Amino acid sequence: MTTTTHGTSFWDRIGPYSGARNKLALGMFAVLLLSYVLNAMDRQLFSILAPDARDELGLTVPEIGLATTIFTLGMGLAALPTGFLLARLKRRSVVLVGLVIFSAAIVLTAFAQGLADLLVYRFVLGIGESMQLTALLAIGTTYFLNHRGIAASSLNFTFGIGAIIGPNLGAVILSAHGWKVPLVSFGLAGIPVFILIVALVRSWFTEYDAADDGGRAAVRPADVPVDPVTHAAEPGASSLLDRGPVLLAVATAFAGLAIYGYLGLYPTYLREQLGFSPEDAGFAVSLYGLGAVLSLVGGWLGDRYDFRIVLAVSLVVSAVSGYLLFTEISSLAAHAALSFVFGGAISGMVYANLSAGIIKSMKRSLASRGSGLFVTALYLPAAFAGYLLGTLSDHLGWTEAALIQLSAFSIVSAVLSLAARPKVRSGDAR
Repeated sequence: MTTTTHGTSFWDRIGPYSGARNKLALGMFAVLLLSYVLNAMDRQLFSILAPDARDELGLTVPEIGLATTIFTLGMGLAALPTGFLLARLKRRSVVLVGLVIFSAAIVLTAFAQGLADLLVYRFVLGIGESMQLTALLAIGTTYFLNHRGIAASSLNFTFGIGAIIGPNLGAVILSAHGWKVPLVSFGLAGIPVFILIVALVRSWFTEYDAADDGGRAAVRPADVPVDPVTHAAEPGASSLLDRGPVLLAVATAFAGLAIYGYLGLYPTYLREQLGFSPEDAGFAVSLYGLGAVLSLVGGWLGDRYDFRIVLAVSLVVSAVSGYLLFTEISSLAAHAALSFVFGGAISGMVYANLSAGIIKSMKRSLASRGSGLFVTALYLPAAFAGYLLGTLSDHLGWTEAALIQLSAFSIVSAVLSLAARPKVRSGDAR
C-alpha cells in the first residue's frame, strides 16, 4: 500500500482524489462502518433484554430505564475529550480502542449483579462507543470534504442496519438462551471486526488532512499547529461557543432526549403495557432502524438545501409519530409503520443533519471538535432520557409522558434549529 519509487510514495504520485485512491478510501470507510454496525447492535440490544434483566435484578421501571440509556452519559462525557485527543493520536487507533472498550463492556453487562455494577458497565460501554463515533465522524467528514453531509449520515445509515439486526437477532437468542447469552455473543463479535480494521484500513485514509499543500494527501502530524492566516480565512465559526454551534448543540440535546426516550423504554412499553412478545417488540423496534437507513437521503437533502429547514420539518413529523407510538394502538403493523416513520424522521433526517450541521457551522480545521460537540450534546442529556420517561410515565401515564418528552421536546428542537443563524449554506462549509 505504501510502495515508493525514488523516495516518492505511490499514493503521493496518484494524488488524493484519483479514482483508484477514492475507491480504496470508500472500501476502507466501509470496513470502518462495519464496526459501527456492531456499535449499533450493542447499543440497541439491551432495551430488548431490559424486561428480563429487570425481573432478575429486581429493578423498577425508572431504574431499568436509566440502565438502558446511561451509556449515553459515557458517550457525552468522553466526546469532547476525544475530539481534542484526535489532534494528538491517530484516528484509526482511537477507533480500535473504542471498539475494544465497548465490546468488553457489553460482555460484562451479562454478569451484572445489581443496579450499581449494571450502570458502571453501561457507562463504560458509552465511553468506547463515543470514542469510535467521534473518530469516525472526523475521518469521514475530513477525507470526503465535498460530501460532509453524506459522510456523516452514512454513519447513521449503518447505525440503522445495526438497529435492524440487533433487536431481531437479540430477541431470537433471548427466547432460546435467556438474556445473558445475547450480550456475550454480541461482545465477542468485536474480535473479527478488530482484525479486519487492523488488516485493511490504512493511515493515509484515516489521517488525511484537508489543509494539504498543492492538493496532495497529507497524513496529519500531531504536533503541527493550525496556520492562523489560513484559519482566519476559513468560513464558519471559530469557537465551540459561537451562536450557531451553541444553538444547534442545544437543539441536539432536546432531540437526543426524544430519541433515547423512545429507544430506552419503547420495547418495555410494548412488552409490559401492550403484552407484545419479545420477537414482536424486537420487530417493531427494528423498523426504527429501517427508518434510520434513510439518513443517506437526509444527508443529501442537507447538503443540497438549507439543513435547518430539513431539520424543522423532520422534527415536526417526529413529534406527531412519537406521540402516536405511545397511545393505546395495539396493532403490530401499526407500531411497525409508526416506528419506521419516527426512525426515518428523527434518525434518518434529524440525526444526520444535526451531526453534519454542527460540523458545517464551524471552520474546517475544527471538524474533530465539532464532531465532539455533537456527540456530547446528543448523548450527555440522553443518559437520563430513559429515567425521565419512566418517571413521567409513573406519574402521568405513558401517553402523556410521550407527549412531553417525544413531542414537545422535538418541537423545541425545531425552533432552536431555525434560530441557528447566521444561515450556513452547505456550500459555505465545503
